[in-house]
Amino acid sequence: MTERTASGEKRYWLDHPRNVTRLVHVFYAICALVLLIDLLVPRHGPFAIERAFGFYAFYGFGACVALVLIAKQLRRVLMRPEDYYER
Repeated sequence: MTERTASGEKRYWLDHPRNVTRLVHVFYAICALVLLIDLLVPRHGPFAIERAFGFYAFYGFGACVALVLIAKQLRRVLMRPEDYYER
């Protein structure tokens, strides 16, 4: 599924914006399907909030956002100058 451009470079299927858009739509559909399945599957947890609709989806999204924000701050602490090893 690769083709060559006029300059001879390989073009892969994810290089086409149309395919990326389709893939994003498939991911959205899968997320919506999993969220709808959440209505059908009974949940049993020790805390009442775990039984709320979509709790694990929202909890996972919040945890992912928190990880990104923490990593951005951690980068400031751990980052070294560009010539760190050349000194």
